[in-house]
Amino acid sequence: ELADLFGQPVSYVCPEIERRICEALMQDRRIIGVSGFEFDLPRKGMVHVKFEVQTIFGELTAEREVNY
Repeated sequence: ELADLFGQPVSYVCPEIERRICEALMQDRRIIGVSGFEFDLPRKGMVHVKFEVQTIFGELTAEREVNY
């Protein structure tokens, strides 16, 4: 679902990644919230995103790398 971000400016990519991750995860009733997004640009064309997921079982940290 992130393939359409290829070639887009990073100013568009980061907020869009955050929105899409939140939207996808909040479909699960066990997830209470998603927050604390941190974005890193390790190299051109790649975004590394780290975030916190609050669930009914506790909190966990998740991360993902996206090529754009």
